[in-house]
Amino acid sequence: MVNTLFKSKVSRKSSQPGQEERIPKTVQLQSITHVIEEKGVKMKLTVTDTPGFGDQINNENCWDPIIKYINEQYERYLREEILITRKRKIPDTRVHGCVYFVPPTGHWLRPLDLEFMRRLSKIVNVVPVIAKADTLTLEERAEFKQRIQEDLKTHAISVYPQEDFDQDPEDRALNDRIREKIPFAVVGADQEHQVNGKRVLGRKTKWGIIEVENPAHCEFPLLRDLLIRSHLQDLKDITHNVHYESYRVRRLNESNRPGLGPLNGLPGKGEASSHL
Repeated sequence: MVNTLFKSKVSRKSSQPGQEERIPKTVQLQSITHVIEEKGVKMKLTVTDTPGFGDQINNENCWDPIIKYINEQYERYLREEILITRKRKIPDTRVHGCVYFVPPTGHWLRPLDLEFMRRLSKIVNVVPVIAKADTLTLEERAEFKQRIQEDLKTHAISVYPQEDFDQDPEDRALNDRIREKIPFAVVGADQEHQVNGKRVLGRKTKWGIIEVENPAHCEFPLLRDLLIRSHLQDLKDITHNVHYESYRVRRLNESNRPGLGPLNGLPGKGEASSHL
């Protein structure tokens, strides 16, 4: 899926010129950065790939490494921000969106997925997607989407785009249309095939070619546009104004609590921030 994101119609420039980056089966958190360019506008996009958490026999607290990673990025930003002499532009490694892949079971969400998304949604923008959606028929896909939406509502899990943060009626109307389609049903492929004289990204099956960028086949174009076109700035704004702000207030309160010394490198009450 990460390969698909970079191989879509947005032009790509590898972070290592002349080398094609291969993404092996993930066994630990790892980040890859590409410069993508569209209509002359360049943007550095970093994707952190995670292991297939939930695949083990014992999945207790399997979300800890991801939550720890997200909070570590907030901590790095906070450390820079509270320096007396700080950089004009603070390096921003904060996670602005988390694409959560739901296995295409066609049933209800697993308790593991519900608990995972519940915890994640409190600290990051969560965008749920149905992975390998071509394993479901269109009818099964529609029913599964409905069940997931009901599950999220029943368990009060707020995924992106969150209704509470719609700024005006236009935003609400646009985001309502997106919310109707969440979770996006996506198919990943990084191979090109010939279809009607054109080279297209797709997955070849004995029934034909599933075209990744054909909205009639899958909703990958909707996911891509949300992440790197229409809602990119909004994702960053909510991360900064809501999720990071919540983390910042909590950490500063912890470091200033009477009777507590510096916590994780932050200055305690009455201490100079130059200790960092």
